[in-house]
Amino acid sequence: MSKQESGCCAPLSAQPLAEEQAADLAATFKALGDPVRLRLLSLIASRDEICVCDLTPAFELSQPTISHHLKLLRQAGLVDSERRGTWVYYRVRPETTDRMAALLTSVRVERETPIGAGARG
Repeated sequence: MSKQESGCCAPLSAQPLAEEQAADLAATFKALGDPVRLRLLSLIASRDEICVCDLTPAFELSQPTISHHLKLLRQAGLVDSERRGTWVYYRVRPETTDRMAALLTSVRVERETPIGAGARG
């Protein structure tokens, strides 16, 4: 009997990701792999849109460093930006965050049996 038939090691999701999907999502998650970028996305998501002038003071980093992180978030498709005069405003791209959320909710989290539970002795 296979592990699958015995109920052990159930699949994590209903369908595996296609190669192209996996590559796209990997780039997105890689962009979020940095704590500064994750915080930036969180700050942007907490509002409809936010000016870069309001983001920079939230970090102990230079404005060019913040701009670099924002550029990576833009390249990953997580945020959009719009220049208004001398300032740039950022907003989250819901289609990208919705796609990530759909992937994460499709993954079933199975509770593991604590070590020793059910052991016969």
